[in-house]
Amino acid sequence: MATILNAPTQAPTLALAADPLFKRANPELSLDERTEITYQRARAVARAYALTPQDIVFLKPKFWQMHMDQIAPMDGAATTLITIQYNLAAGTLAPFALRRPELQPLLKRIMDFDVSAQFLLSEVGHGLDSPNLETTATLLPNGEFDLHTPNPRAAKWMPPTAPKGSMPRIALVIARLIVNGENRGVRPFVVALGDGKQMCKGITSKVLPNRAGSKPVDHALTYFNHVRLPAEALLGDLEKPKDLRQNFLNVIWRVGVGSLALSTLSITAMKASVYVAGRYSLRRTVTGADGAPMPIIAFRTQQLPIFHTLAQVYVLEAYSQDAARRFVQPDLDPRVRHGIAATLKAVMVQHCQSSLYSLAERCGAQGLFEHNQIIESQLEMRGVAIAEGDVLALCIRLASELLIGRYEMPQPNDPTCLLARHEAGVFEECRAVVAGLGEGHRSEAFNRRVLPLCQPLIEAIGHRMAYEAAVQAKINPDLLALYEAGIVKHDASWYVEHLGLSRRTQQDMEDRAVTAALPHLEALLEQTGARPYCIAPIVSDNAWAHFVDNLPTYGGDAELELIPGTRQGVARL
Repeated sequence: MATILNAPTQAPTLALAADPLFKRANPELSLDERTEITYQRARAVARAYALTPQDIVFLKPKFWQMHMDQIAPMDGAATTLITIQYNLAAGTLAPFALRRPELQPLLKRIMDFDVSAQFLLSEVGHGLDSPNLETTATLLPNGEFDLHTPNPRAAKWMPPTAPKGSMPRIALVIARLIVNGENRGVRPFVVALGDGKQMCKGITSKVLPNRAGSKPVDHALTYFNHVRLPAEALLGDLEKPKDLRQNFLNVIWRVGVGSLALSTLSITAMKASVYVAGRYSLRRTVTGADGAPMPIIAFRTQQLPIFHTLAQVYVLEAYSQDAARRFVQPDLDPRVRHGIAATLKAVMVQHCQSSLYSLAERCGAQGLFEHNQIIESQLEMRGVAIAEGDVLALCIRLASELLIGRYEMPQPNDPTCLLARHEAGVFEECRAVVAGLGEGHRSEAFNRRVLPLCQPLIEAIGHRMAYEAAVQAKINPDLLALYEAGIVKHDASWYVEHLGLSRRTQQDMEDRAVTAALPHLEALLEQTGARPYCIAPIVSDNAWAHFVDNLPTYGGDAELELIPGTRQGVARL
């Protein structure tokens, strides 16, 4: 089998992966102590990359590389802090700092991770409808602003804002600008939240319980009680924009970047998880029919989820690189740019969630433990599916606009390939439903009949785009064939009904591809580059022995009489 990817260059975090800071934290540490470790890890990764404002504003390769670094699954909470700090906070501030010298010292502190920077957009009552957010920043006669949370629904939701991490904390708060009683649309405001020990006056942070399966970070509800901000806190002008909706999209433009960048974390999660499951399956044995030990990887049912995930990893890596290239094209229709990010996210989330579930399941009881990394990554990636745009909401918006003809996504390179024909067929079905409604896209009929079709449609577009990117990247044909077979299985009835591919034919496609790739399993696992970042004890006999030796251990001399007149003891040999 030919090399799938060029040999990876050494990641900036390779030394960190072996650093004591990234070893499994002592579970006896307090929540605050473990949260402190999360911040230390985030700062260490950030400083290893040493991004510049230019890297962030112009979306240079190092920006994308940081989001695909394989250290991410070692601490998803640290990754959350990093992407908020650089993509959302620094990414929003930097264009203003280029024109306003007084903002540059703050930008430098953010870039150096000397402060923790947050981005406060969503509210408890306004997630998917965040254009209707209620936090206000009212212009005062002296030129200052009054930042206020008018009711409990307007509390800012999720970003970590408590005095944690032993560093000052600031935020870019998205609020409605009120001038002379008039709503002039949302603006970002630079706000000091706290000094690392306590909150600033008028600001309250209520820390939420820890997310299931996540490393600790202080997700919070944040309230502002008539906080006075200097005039310089405003990013932007005081004028009312002609189009309030477009103004909102312009203000939060980095959220679209985050949809694409955060989605690529799926690749790192899948690499780590398939490496753990693959290595475990090679070393875990059962007794064969001849009485000899047999590794469980010998069973086809064990091979399938591992090889399908490997195929997805290499295809999605090519797809993410292709999507990033398209995304930064300066003459691209902004709506298509949004579509590229939404489509990528839909496919990444779909593959990641289904694959990680299957991999954890094939590890048996071992797959249930966070220390084996798979289920922990699965839960972290559920957060990614929501962050920077809920994947279902993104699909509904994109599919609706495509179906009513507002714009088009990039067309297939080869309309005759299986996945392109599937995409065209699903489009045709959706258009037929829309045409038969006789009502607009905001009607109840559209809600009932079309909305459930939106995510499968966007996934079909993404599957074709991923496949084409992998073809152009010259991904190994066996893995490409396996990816294609997996996508066919995902909507098997359509291929039977429209292309005459019988169930047996579909199974044969999969069987041929897995059989061809099977002799190269260990090479494929190592080529993921995941080994240095995998701390799961089930990957090797030595790691398992070390894990067992360090478990809490109990012994004693207790005696219990379970059956009258008998006792148990220790045999003397």
